This record gives sequence, structure tokens and C-alpha cells, in this order.
Amino acid sequence: MSATGQGQAIRIENVAFSYGGPTMQFDLDVPASTLMALMGPSGSGKSTLLSLIAGFETPLQGEIRIGDIDITPLQPAARPVSMVFQENNLFAHLDVAANVGLGRSPSLRLGAADREAIAMALAKVGLAGKEKRLPRELSGGERQRVALARALVRDKPVLLLDEPFASLGPALRRDMLELVARLHAETGMTVVMVTHDPDDARTVAPLLAFLDEGRVLEFGKTSHILSEYGPDSVRRYLGDTT
Repeated sequence: MSATGQGQAIRIENVAFSYGGPTMQFDLDVPASTLMALMGPSGSGKSTLLSLIAGFETPLQGEIRIGDIDITPLQPAARPVSMVFQENNLFAHLDVAANVGLGRSPSLRLGAADREAIAMALAKVGLAGKEKRLPRELSGGERQRVALARALVRDKPVLLLDEPFASLGPALRRDMLELVARLHAETGMTVVMVTHDPDDARTVAPLLAFLDEGRVLEFGKTSHILSEYGPDSVRRYLGDTT
């Protein structure tokens, strides 16, 4: 596992993208080893921005850098990034250990070091002893813990979370947010988390970027942006029209 401080900065400069409609234009600098929330209305570009960083979408122009490397031309598998989706993308016929092992080897050709890493990751997310269970035998929260463990064994400096806990109830979501905060503290990864819930951002993310209409409108301390003194665009989004 990565040692504390192993996260890397993300720099998104003049990145343009379009699905055929209006062009989105992103500029954002995420400091290394921080935990940042992405918020904004549906369709504002949050998931698109994550997909551009991960390499699932290709920009029309601009540059994306992680650390000192321009990753814009790299395929997703070559990027120093792991991503966890709202749908946990587990394979129903594989047990927990095998699903996590895919993060180390897509062919599941695992050596002793790989198996040790899998065991450590499962322990970190609280699933030790459940290695042989199938996804259908797990709760929703446990399935998302498996997805997190798979991201951990990839041992990449950047972790992207695309609303992975949105379908969970309040108590489970709070538990998962606390887990993310703890894993961030232990690994030092740079974490970017999409959320619609301001309480989620306040709970775990010191920094926040607010998007609307394919632009980063605000970036700064979460405590300020989500406060009563925050930007008008954010206050309107939160329903505060006073």
C-alpha cells in the first residue's frame, strides 16, 4: 500500500469536451494528497470531469497532468488512477477475494505478494474473513467496500469516487464516508469525490469545486463555499435564496 504522502497533484488546463451539444471547458488544480468534493447540478459535468481524468473520455483540447506526467494521451489502464463508481461493478460469479484481485491482475494470475495485498486491503475496509463470499451474499455497503478494496490494491496515487454511496441509506453512507476519510489519512492518496449532498462534502472534504454548465465556477475551502457567506451560485443550488 502507498505510504502517507503518496498522492499526486492533478492539473486540468483548458480541457474542452462535448457530447455533441455545448462545449464544456474545465480548468482545475487539485493539490497532492488532498480530499476534494465535486458538487453541482445534474448535468453540470461532474462525472464527465472524472471520466476525463480516468481516460474514459477524450478531450477535444487541453492537458491533464498528474504529478509531472501529461496523462492526456494515455489509455485508462496506463494512468495512475483508480475509480469507484456508483455501480460497484463486481463480478457476480467471483468471490470477494477474486473481485479485489482483479485490481492487481485482470487475468487473476496472483502471486504471494498480490494475495498479501488483497488480504491487507480487505482488512482495511473491514471485510477480513469474507474473502470467499459472493457479491449476492453481501450488503450494499459491503459491496462498495469490496470496490474500495479493489481500488486500494491498485496502489495508485489518485482515487476518483463517482457517487459510490448515493444508493445507501444515511447510516451506511456515513459509515462509508468515514471509511474513505480514514483510508485517505492512511494512504495519502489524492481523492476526488462526486457528491450531491453538502453534508457529505462537509463531513470529509476540506476542499470543494462547484461545477455548473460544464465549468468550474468555484474552488476553495468547503467550509466557506457551503456557508451562508458562500457564492451566490452555490447558495442558489442549495436552495438558500435569502
